[in-house]
Amino acid sequence: MRNELSHNAAACALAVVCLAASTGAQAPAPSAQGAAAAPAAGASIVVEKPTYVSIPLEITVNRPAAEVWKRVGNYCAISEWLQISAGCTIIAGRDGEVGAVRSVATEVLVAKTEFSYTYTQPVRAGRPYNLYHGTLEARPVTATTSKLLYTLLYDNSMLPDDAAREKDRAARTATFTRALANMKTLAEGGTLPPPPAPAGGAPVSPSGRR
Repeated sequence: MRNELSHNAAACALAVVCLAASTGAQAPAPSAQGAAAAPAAGASIVVEKPTYVSIPLEITVNRPAAEVWKRVGNYCAISEWLQISAGCTIIAGRDGEVGAVRSVATEVLVAKTEFSYTYTQPVRAGRPYNLYHGTLEARPVTATTSKLLYTLLYDNSMLPDDAAREKDRAARTATFTRALANMKTLAEGGTLPPPPAPAGGAPVSPSGRR
């Protein structure tokens, strides 16, 4: 009788071990990529009711478009005309080609023409995606003059109220108006003044992200 009970107990223990091993093998472990990209609990990057705004800016330059673009149109020239102390490097893709990623806010080059390019910022885990895009273009006006145009597009619906949205727009406008003025100075052969001291409040980053 004692031998029979011992035999039954051993069989049950073996069955439990086998079941546990089977369950462990069938449950796939999350990938490292999935774990790294997982947003914070309850957070969503999807904005239900976006409100897209654009900020078109331009400045006249007393140089032909080809000369202007040669001077300021390189994808990493942003570090010079936006006076980014950390500089800019291409961290993925090939410089000047669609798909290139620059170190400034990991911005991705998504379109280009002879005298223009458009970039965007990538989706980030746990942060509502505002679809931020920027386009820089040198447009011929005459044989000796041109215009630089900078257009921003983004969703500002995640800001709390109209006052915050207006403040955000004003800050972005100021940042990229200064950028255009710097590009004009460089394209016309001038030297840039020192960058302004940071103002109070939450600054807009060189890439336009708060």
